[in-house]
Amino acid sequence: MQGAGKPLGHSIGFSFLFLVNMTTSPKLRLNVLDQSPIRPGATARQAVLETVELAQLADRLGYTRFWVSEHHSTNTLAGSTPEVLIAHLGSQTQRIRLGSGGVMLPHYSALKVAENFRMLETLFPGRIDLGMGRAPGGDRLTAHALNPSNTFSEQDFVEQLLDLQAYLRDEKVPDTIHERVMAIPQAPAAPELWLLSSSGQSGLFAAHLGMAFSFAQFINGHGGPQAVHQYRERFRPSLELTAPLANVAVFVLCADTEDKAQELRAAMDLVLLRFGKGERGAFPTREEMRSYHFSAEDEAHLRHNRGRVVSGTAEQVHAQLSKIAADYAVDEITAVTITADFQDRLRSYELLAEAFALAPTAAKQETELVAS
Repeated sequence: MQGAGKPLGHSIGFSFLFLVNMTTSPKLRLNVLDQSPIRPGATARQAVLETVELAQLADRLGYTRFWVSEHHSTNTLAGSTPEVLIAHLGSQTQRIRLGSGGVMLPHYSALKVAENFRMLETLFPGRIDLGMGRAPGGDRLTAHALNPSNTFSEQDFVEQLLDLQAYLRDEKVPDTIHERVMAIPQAPAAPELWLLSSSGQSGLFAAHLGMAFSFAQFINGHGGPQAVHQYRERFRPSLELTAPLANVAVFVLCADTEDKAQELRAAMDLVLLRFGKGERGAFPTREEMRSYHFSAEDEAHLRHNRGRVVSGTAEQVHAQLSKIAADYAVDEITAVTITADFQDRLRSYELLAEAFALAPTAAKQETELVAS
C-alpha cells in the first residue's frame, strides 16, 4: 500500500483470480459493455455520441448495467476515460447502472480512482459500478507513458486494491497513510466493486477481497466457467459483499434473419483474426468481407475463437446465451456488440431485449402509449 508497507495489516499471502449475479432466479438480466467503436468512415466524436444513444436505448429497454471501457493508443476505439464518459451518461439516462469495464488500475493512484468514483456515486447514487482490471488497455509502451512506475506485478495490483477498499471505507488504519488521508467527497454509499479478468487470476483476488467478478469470454473463449466456479468456492464475505456476485461478458450479434446474422458474424470473425495477427485496422466494410478469402490457417483461428462470439436470430441467441448462463451458473450476462453499421448495433440490442423479455422503463412505455 502507498507509503505504508506491511503496517497496514493486510495479508498478501493467498492464492490468486468478467459479468455474473449468483441468485437462483431463472430470468437472465442483461448488461451492455460498450467500447465506443469507431465505425468505417466515422469519427471519434460520432463513436462517443453513439455510445450515449446506445446507453439511452439500453436504459429504456430494461438492461441492468451499461459499462464503458478503457483503451489507449488506438484509432479503432474512442473509449479512453470511462470515469469522464460515465459522468455524461449519468445525465443522459434515468435508471440503468453505469460503470467501468473497466478502469485499468495500475495506470493510476488508488486515491484518485476512489475520488473519481465517489464523485460519480454522489452525483448518481445507487447507480455506479467500479469495474477494474490490470491489463494495459493497449501496448506496454503506452502503459509506461500512462504510469512510468508501473511494475505490472500482481503484488502491486493487490496492494492497490487494498488501498482502494480502505479509501472507499474511510478506514483509519494507525501508522499508515490511511490514518491521515481520506477520499472525498464523503458519500453515504460506495460504488459496487468488480474485478474483470480473461484468465481467472483476478477472480481469486476478487474472492479473497470480497469483490464481484466478471469474466471476459469475449476476450478468452476458454476456461471461464471454471474460473467463476473457483471464485465462488473461495469467496470470502466483505463489508461490501456478503455473497459471491459474478457475470460473463461475450460478443453478441443478433439479427432479424440468419443471413444477416452470418454477415455480422463474418465481419467479427475477420476483426478477431486480424487482431490475433497484431493488425489494428478499421472494422471491415461489407465490401471487404465479400472479397476476403479465409485460408485453412484462418479457419483454425476462427475455430479457436468460436466461444467468444454468440450470433444468430433472437431465438438462436436466446438459446446460446441461456446455455452459457447455465454453464457459468449465473443469471447475468453482458453483451458486447460491434458492427460496421450503427443501426445494426442498435437492432441487435433491441432483439436481445425482446428475446429475454426485458421490462422496458416507464418512460419507454409512456412514449409508446402516446405514439399509439
